[in-house]
Amino acid sequence: MTPENAHSPGLAGRLQSLDFFRGVTMFLLVAEFTALFEHLTDPALEGTWLYQAALQFHHHPWNGLRFWDLIQPFFMFIVGVAIPFSIANRRKRGQTAGQIRNHVLRRSLLLLLLGWGLYCQGPGHIVFRFQNVLAQLSVTYLLAYLVMDKPARVQIIFSFVLIAITEIIYRTFPIEGFNHPFTPNENFGTWLDLQYGGADLNGYWVSFNAIPTTAHTIWGVLAGQLLMSERTGAQKLKILLISGAIGVIAGYALNPVTPIIKRICTSSFILVSGGWALLALALSYWLIDIKKWQKGVLFFAVVGMNSLFIYLFAHVGGADLIGKIVSPFTTSLLGWTGEVATLVLTSLAVLAAMWYLCYWLYKKRIFFRI
Repeated sequence: MTPENAHSPGLAGRLQSLDFFRGVTMFLLVAEFTALFEHLTDPALEGTWLYQAALQFHHHPWNGLRFWDLIQPFFMFIVGVAIPFSIANRRKRGQTAGQIRNHVLRRSLLLLLLGWGLYCQGPGHIVFRFQNVLAQLSVTYLLAYLVMDKPARVQIIFSFVLIAITEIIYRTFPIEGFNHPFTPNENFGTWLDLQYGGADLNGYWVSFNAIPTTAHTIWGVLAGQLLMSERTGAQKLKILLISGAIGVIAGYALNPVTPIIKRICTSSFILVSGGWALLALALSYWLIDIKKWQKGVLFFAVVGMNSLFIYLFAHVGGADLIGKIVSPFTTSLLGWTGEVATLVLTSLAVLAAMWYLCYWLYKKRIFFRI
């Protein structure tokens, strides 16, 4: 991961709706590291509207969909949207197909190594976990790149083939004890992870999710190619809205047959979350690139433009470090508000400090890339 400075762009000349969408997603991910959502669901708040609203920022236990279940698909999708723009910029700079391919392979490997490194500590031993966002992104990013120059229908067919393969494997897996496709820890995904010692038996997340969630990145690539096309803004918006609506409706309609389960990325979940990703991009595109709404764009964009840095910084203890610095002040100054309120306000202070770090990097024109 290396910083780029004077030659790195600010907001000018960028697809601002994408920067905004990515920034909002990353801002929420950073907020999670401050324990904000955990404090908002403190038992002391149970029964209040705030508690009920904050539940949407926690993953659904199994069959169902909450807002927080969309964050990872959003991230995968956003990376896909950015790929055509990134490749086009590299081609404009004169890079050959071989140089671009080598960059993609190197980036994919680095994402995998970063994903491993962040989650390699097991109970007294080293484990290689593939369930995290970065490790899974290394797979989806590479597969999406390999088919991005194919016609749109080929990319769409390939994405649905991956979803269908996942559905078939889960439903037909023959090993006793792991042949219940939609039961926690009794499905193919858990069996696969047990083979290399990386099973998440408490959270039920599985490594094989990288295969079906590749559809999110491929659909992101298609959305990026659409936004780069010569179609009018209205035409682009219409395609995004129709595609998103189809995904959402199809996903919810499939739920009685194939349950919506984010933890094992069932086909219904991929469809409904992919649909919401398309609709979220459509809303951002309409609001910012068509209606030219600018309020709040920079606030979130500065986070999105250093998304990898702030994610890694928060993950390796940056949020905890800032929390230790600000906690004595918030406790002494705001302790009169009550224990839970003080914890929430401390989390907000940490979140503000991390946002300012992104803003400072933006003002210094420092953008970290791999």
